[in-house]
Amino acid sequence: MMMLLLLLYRFMEPLTSKIPMMVIEGNHEIETQIGGMNFSSYQARFAVPAQESRSNSSFYYSFNAGGVHFIMLGAYVNYNQTGAQYAWLKEDLIKVDRVETPWVVASWHPPWYNSYSSHYQEFECMRQEMEGLLYHYRVDIVFSGHVHAYERMNRVYNYTLDSCGPVYITVGDGGNIEQIDVDHADDSGKCPSQDDNIPEIGGVCHINFSSGPAKGKFCWDQQPEWSAFRESSFGHGILEVINSTYALWTWHRNQDAYKESSRGDQIYIVRQPELCMPNLEKTYSNNE
Repeated sequence: MMMLLLLLYRFMEPLTSKIPMMVIEGNHEIETQIGGMNFSSYQARFAVPAQESRSNSSFYYSFNAGGVHFIMLGAYVNYNQTGAQYAWLKEDLIKVDRVETPWVVASWHPPWYNSYSSHYQEFECMRQEMEGLLYHYRVDIVFSGHVHAYERMNRVYNYTLDSCGPVYITVGDGGNIEQIDVDHADDSGKCPSQDDNIPEIGGVCHINFSSGPAKGKFCWDQQPEWSAFRESSFGHGILEVINSTYALWTWHRNQDAYKESSRGDQIYIVRQPELCMPNLEKTYSNNE
């Protein structure tokens, strides 16, 4: 796998040397070496605006593009509420100017909301540590990968539909040598064991649902209500920010066979600042 990553980095150089690209580390970038060193290639090959966003780490940083404030988070470094990344995230969110950048979009590698069997609840610990902070400051959209399929969620917070929660989107289907993920955790006989899906770094916090149709269960018996659309297909997505309240998200299938009908999912994502404006006068408490 390490050799394949080196080849990929080489193939990317003609593009990344000319076109700005913001990246975040995933599990394949861990690359543990002799002496316990991790992420050597990632840190050597990608320049990110860490210092510019007052971060002391290339694993988490932020930047503005147009009317969007992008936040990139590290799932394979300390994300606990007592850690440096969490403290940085809180300060970054407090300082967002929602007039200059009305939209706030976050991204990290493994999804928190995922109805596929693969990587199911794998990063539940990270969700429990950080979700409340993102919700309090009204992050609008979250992009993740890791699961080799496509899935878009309804607005959700703590596994409950919430009109002020982010729209979570998993786009881990750009292409890989490990094939596409097909099985859903709600398919008959496909619910993982709570001993499955252990993250490479971090703890295990698998839970049974405490409310709703799946109360008391580890998996749903049907597509979860927070899962709006899912498809096992290679693809890519485009986010078009139209104005301060409307953005158009379109997911396209990559297979040549679809040709002009490649569009698989499309939705207008609408901000409601009058309903969901963050209360910056109230500092978020970890106990909320």
